[in-house]
Amino acid sequence: MIRITKIFHFETAHAVHGYIGKCSHIHGHSYELHVCVAAREQQDEYIAAPGFVVDFKQLKQWVQAHVVELLDHSLVLSRDYIAAHPHLQTHTNLCVWEMEPTAENILLFIRKQLQPVLPPELQLVHLKLYETRDSFAEWVV
Repeated sequence: MIRITKIFHFETAHAVHGYIGKCSHIHGHSYELHVCVAAREQQDEYIAAPGFVVDFKQLKQWVQAHVVELLDHSLVLSRDYIAAHPHLQTHTNLCVWEMEPTAENILLFIRKQLQPVLPPELQLVHLKLYETRDSFAEWVV
């Protein structure tokens, strides 16, 4: 199986409601996201012209439009966090989620954003989200 991966970077702030520790306070990360797709059908021979499983440029457009533009320079908080800190509702860059914006839940959000926009011949097979240089969460098909 040939897999195509594109890497993205974005800055997002978040806080985790109910957590005991520093992550309970609003703080930011410089995220690194690896998005990996593959053809649904196995390629045993060479790929017909133009020779791509998917053009990197097209993959970039999908991820930019449906993930990066939503999360970059946003503050992501859960409804529970907002309920405990109602003064934060006035932020213009605020995204309010039902779930806590942990690395794991951010990955699940990204998966839900991308799967519907991929053409039927492609499948999302792997996501990796670095929250720090040495800490990441992964989603694998």
